[in-house]
Amino acid sequence: MAEHDTAETLAQRKSLFGAAIDALQKGDANRAHTLLLEVLAIAPDDLLVLMTLSSACRIKKDVPGELQAINAALTLDPYYLPGLLARGYWCEAHSTRASAATALRNALRVAPPESQWPDFLRSQLQRARDYVQRYSADYDKYLQQKLNDLQAALPSTLQSRWQEARSLLAGRSQPYTSQSNQLHVPRLPAVTFFEREYFPWADALESHTTVIRSELENVIATHPAGFAPYIAYKLGDPVNQWQELNHSLRWSSYQLWRSGQPITENLERCPETAQALSAFAMADISGLCPNVMFSALAPHTQIPPHHGETNARIVVHLPLIIPAGCRYRVGFDECDWQVGKILAFDDTLEHAARNDSDQLRVILIFDVWNPLLTVPERKLVGAMAEAARIFGV
Repeated sequence: MAEHDTAETLAQRKSLFGAAIDALQKGDANRAHTLLLEVLAIAPDDLLVLMTLSSACRIKKDVPGELQAINAALTLDPYYLPGLLARGYWCEAHSTRASAATALRNALRVAPPESQWPDFLRSQLQRARDYVQRYSADYDKYLQQKLNDLQAALPSTLQSRWQEARSLLAGRSQPYTSQSNQLHVPRLPAVTFFEREYFPWADALESHTTVIRSELENVIATHPAGFAPYIAYKLGDPVNQWQELNHSLRWSSYQLWRSGQPITENLERCPETAQALSAFAMADISGLCPNVMFSALAPHTQIPPHHGETNARIVVHLPLIIPAGCRYRVGFDECDWQVGKILAFDDTLEHAARNDSDQLRVILIFDVWNPLLTVPERKLVGAMAEAARIFGV
C-alpha cells in the first residue's frame, strides 16, 4: 500500500477489484480484464491484482497478456511463489516441457517444506511436484536409452558414477558432498563405496565371519543388557531427524571400542572378534576413533539420512545377520548387505539404512584410515584432533 494513497483512492481500488472478482465469478473475463487494468493504473505494484489479471487473460485466451502479467509480478518479486507456479503452468500449456519443468522446479525450491505448504497453494505445489517428477523420470529413461551402450562398455567400477551423472542431468537427484561433523580433510575424493583393492586384510577378516557371528549370538543370548540405544541425546538437545530413534533400542549397539577407548568387559566376551580386528590397523584419532560395535537394527526400522564425524577415516561393515529386505545407501549408491562381505565407505556422505524385514539385522562396524591419506597426513589428523580436544578445556 503506497503511503500517499488517500482513503478515497483505497476505496476506489477496493471497489474496482471487488467488481473485477465479481465479473470473473460470473464468467465475464473481458470486463474483469478492463477493471483490473484500472486498478493497476492506481496501484501498479499490487501482486495480487497482477496475478488476478493473469487469470483473466487465461480465461479470455490472451496468451501473451497472461505471461506479461505473470512476468510483471515476478519483476516486482522474483521469489513470489504464486507467480513462479503460474509461469510454470503457462510454460506447460504454451512452451516446452523443459521450460515448464525448470520453472516448476524453481517454484518448489522457493516453497517451504511440504509440511508447511500454505493451504491455498497446496494443490498447485503437489501438481508441480508431480510434473517435475514425471518429467525427470521420462528424461532419465530417455538418457538411459541413448547412453546405455556407452555406459555398458565402461568398467564396472565406473558405471555407478555415470548412473549418478545421468540422474543429476535428469534432475532426479542432487549432488552428494562430504560433510564432516567434526574434522574435515579438504580435497579428498568423496567416494561412496571403496574397492576391495584398498584393503589387503579383507579376505582374512571375512574368513572369520562364522566365529564372529557366533560371538555375536552369544552376547545376544547372555548379555543383552550390553546393547544400548545408538542415539542418546540429552534432554533439551536438538534431536532433529533422530526423534523417533532417540533412546530407542530399535537401533542399538554393543560397543567393543568407543571413541578410541576399549570397552574391556565387552571385548572379553568377544576374544575371536578382537583377535581378527587386531590383524590390521584401525584408524586412531584422538577422542574420535577407533569405534567398534555390533550394530543391531530392529525389524521395520529405518535409520534416517545423516553424516559422519570425519572423512579422515572410513567406516567398514562386516554383515553378520542380514534378513531379506535390508538395504543400505551411501550418497547416490544403494546396495544390499551380503553376509561375510565387507562394505567400506565414506560416511561423511549422506547415508541411510533400512530393515524392512520381520527379523533383527546385525553388522559389525569399525573404523579404518581413509586409504587415500598418506601416513604423514594421518599423523597430522591425529595432531589436529588432539589439539581440538584440548583447546578451550
